[in-house]
Amino acid sequence: MSKVAFIGLGNMGGPMAINLAKAGHSVTAFDLSEAALAAVKAEGVSTADSAAAAIADVDAVISMLPAGQHVLSVYLDETSGILNQLPKGT
Repeated sequence: MSKVAFIGLGNMGGPMAINLAKAGHSVTAFDLSEAALAAVKAEGVSTADSAAAAIADVDAVISMLPAGQHVLSVYLDETSGILNQLPKGT
């Protein structure tokens, strides 16, 4: 199965990450909320300390973030944006 990074574990993202893990995918998730991370970890999802750590060596990245400003920050921020850190072919 695929190695997936999942960023954003709110009302939609958390259950989606859990379902991917239950389907056999290797899922590593990141969220700013410690409670959200703990909830998915209890369901078999690996967690990371940052978005950059979550995307290491993955096949796909899924983000479920609350607003466009959050998406822009996660993907395009000059210091921590993941777009330039993604493995080739992701």
